[in-house]
Amino acid sequence: MYRKGKFFFTRKSLWTILMSVFFLTNCTSQPQPSLKSKNYSERIKFVVLHYTAGNYQDSLNALTSQGEASAHYFIPQLHDATYHQEDLKVIQLVSEDKRAWHSGESAWQNRENLNDQSIGIELVNEAHCKPVESPLTTVKQQPVCFFPDFQAQQIELLINLLKKILAENPDISPTAIVGHSDISPMRKRDPGPRFPWFQLYQSGIGAWYDEEVMMKYYQTFNVRLPSLALIQKALNTYGYAIESTGYKNAQTQAVVLAFQQHFMPWHLTKAADARTAATIFALIEKYFPQRLNALTMHYHNELQIKPATDFAIKRGQVVKTFPEQNPSSRALVNNRASFKAYQGAGEIIIDNISATSADMFVNGEKLSIAEPLIPHKRYRYSLKRRTHTGDNTLMVENIKPEGAKLTITIPYPDLTKQKFSTNKFDRSNSAHNFTAVDTLINNDVENGFPGAVLLVQHKGEIIKHTAYGYARKYNDEGALLTFPIVMEKNTVFDIASNTKMFATNIALMKLISEGRLSIDLPLSFYIPEYQGEGREFITVKDILTHRSGYTPQVKFYDKNNKLGKMFYSQNKQQTQQLLIDKVPLSNRSKTTSVYSDVNYILLGLLIEKISGVSLDQYVEQFIYQPLGLDSILYNPLQKGWHKNQFAATEIAGNTRGGRVHFDNVRHQVLQGEVHDETAFYSLGGVAGHAGLFSNAESLAVLAQALLNRGGYNETQLFTAKVLDQFVKPDDGNGSFGLGWRRANNGDRAWHFGPYASAQAYGHTGWTGTVTVIDPKHDLAIILLTNARHSDIVGDDKQFHFLGKTFETAKYGSVVSLIYEAILTNKTVN
Repeated sequence: MYRKGKFFFTRKSLWTILMSVFFLTNCTSQPQPSLKSKNYSERIKFVVLHYTAGNYQDSLNALTSQGEASAHYFIPQLHDATYHQEDLKVIQLVSEDKRAWHSGESAWQNRENLNDQSIGIELVNEAHCKPVESPLTTVKQQPVCFFPDFQAQQIELLINLLKKILAENPDISPTAIVGHSDISPMRKRDPGPRFPWFQLYQSGIGAWYDEEVMMKYYQTFNVRLPSLALIQKALNTYGYAIESTGYKNAQTQAVVLAFQQHFMPWHLTKAADARTAATIFALIEKYFPQRLNALTMHYHNELQIKPATDFAIKRGQVVKTFPEQNPSSRALVNNRASFKAYQGAGEIIIDNISATSADMFVNGEKLSIAEPLIPHKRYRYSLKRRTHTGDNTLMVENIKPEGAKLTITIPYPDLTKQKFSTNKFDRSNSAHNFTAVDTLINNDVENGFPGAVLLVQHKGEIIKHTAYGYARKYNDEGALLTFPIVMEKNTVFDIASNTKMFATNIALMKLISEGRLSIDLPLSFYIPEYQGEGREFITVKDILTHRSGYTPQVKFYDKNNKLGKMFYSQNKQQTQQLLIDKVPLSNRSKTTSVYSDVNYILLGLLIEKISGVSLDQYVEQFIYQPLGLDSILYNPLQKGWHKNQFAATEIAGNTRGGRVHFDNVRHQVLQGEVHDETAFYSLGGVAGHAGLFSNAESLAVLAQALLNRGGYNETQLFTAKVLDQFVKPDDGNGSFGLGWRRANNGDRAWHFGPYASAQAYGHTGWTGTVTVIDPKHDLAIILLTNARHSDIVGDDKQFHFLGKTFETAKYGSVVSLIYEAILTNKTVN
């Protein structure tokens, strides 16, 4: 036994150790067999391009300092005072086999943390944004950003560098060459809208779409826009980290802007419109054809809940193929059409099928069109020099060669606004004297009325759009704010029962026009569970005319409601079930109308049943989005909006100043949340009777569609025949149409004033909103107030809002003064 220190070895154990060392040494000194596995991939999958937002020296310091960002490559800029070289050179800061810190929190094509898998390239470019601060509003303003052009020499160096990188890293696909804004759209804007992505594509680098393929999709999507959920899914398919929610939230706006910045820098709208959808589908067809089928199938499934008739493809008030296929024996009635227009406005769209020439006349004047016409090409010509206000004529003759055809579309009129200032508080046309109405509302504001936005449109023009007072005056404790939030023209309001018209009624008119709904059928035909106690005999028309027999209101949200605790519900599904087969009928009459919110809640369920989607999804995706309206929606705070963009309503939640109590009652100032208790607590904020938020201009577009008798610009919502059915006087009560309230020769002067024509219709909302649409005068008035954002006076049983005591909140006086300004046409000197 050997002994040395604390270690003891026997001869046998020592021999074993020595032999082990010998064999290990021998193994490591021998050549190792080398077999190549196929189970690996290259580390580098992406290239991420950035701008530095600073000069050369500042950027270099940031990219090389301890603990700061870094990049693999850095490209300076000539004429930079901090760059002292005569020529530009690419500077390598980090070896490609090392991880540079350039992308931060990021995701692309289902991969996250792209620092581990990418090469980062920084280009010196002093893009920057400046904050905008206004003493007139506390609403956070968007910064103003400046994006200088990149230098040609920089881009030339970049292209050469990228070609080298791609040659050495063949796993990098065209769609994997991205900007920082693509992979981190909520945080970043670089490399900005001035970066020349198309130039890179022309050099064989990166992705771009084929123009003809994009136009193919655009022609389809311009008629029927895919749902927002499908556009979100397509963006995710291409690579963007975006959830398919169907809602226009902050993430969606950021991703759409990043996409437009990359592929559509001339179209930075943040809107998921037809151009944007067409571009993303064209890219997917080119680079991910195996994934396209699922998206197109989704789109075709959406078409199943859209019109299946000719109505579905109408893009204007006139859509007609010439020469007429079934001509009349009266020769002078053929190949003609009439259309509504306003003087100095209008457009004609010619989709040529096979003609080489044709003579076209508008109001007897021949149009100058480019000839020869090219088959299968679309032409657009302005009609502003030939139209007049009112009905206009179109005639088409001499289509050549024999048997050739072409289709002409004349869009519906839209609202013109170019004659007004860009002031965020007032836009008025000096052709009318609105001093009297301004004085009335301003005096009310000075005496304590909270605020209002007034919009007047006449003969296709917004002739007045003015904000008064404050969007919010009180804090959550009921004290006056030191700096109240000023009302602006684009402030969004809880429009209360105007929801019934500008969501539910328009949706119903659309479904009827599409042949998917008949108001003469029982509601049970569409909702089979709607049975018992005579429900099976109640028609959709009975519900629209408030003759179903329901009480004005059921307070589902309150255990102490008049119907008892079995009708207590603060759950949407439970409330809907109670509505369908439990809420009793108490005033059944075929001749007497009893205005009831219950009727319109049921109509909201009817729309969901027929369309297959929720009410908010249906109106937002199939009515508002095709019109380009993004400030009219349900549950806005859940979709990325900030409460300070809204006019506040009740100061102490739903408590009426502490006089009302029920479970979960809100106590804070309501702003951006629907005030209506049933809509908020019992139906999740989405209901047919209340819950819609809108600014005045969005309602103006819908009002113009009504005045146009069916549509707006290139979107048809409903037919003129259906509109007439909805606004004509009810047989039993002329102040009602189908849902709409009517002026009816002065019966509702408090609403319509004394001057409205017998054709005028509109609605009011509890929060302080009123709409008037008068076809005879081609006039619409939209008055949005937050009258309920005021103190409440009285005892626990008899109390009222002070805001409702002002003349502005009584509607009729404001409406009267507007009619006087227009009908007398007093001009301001």
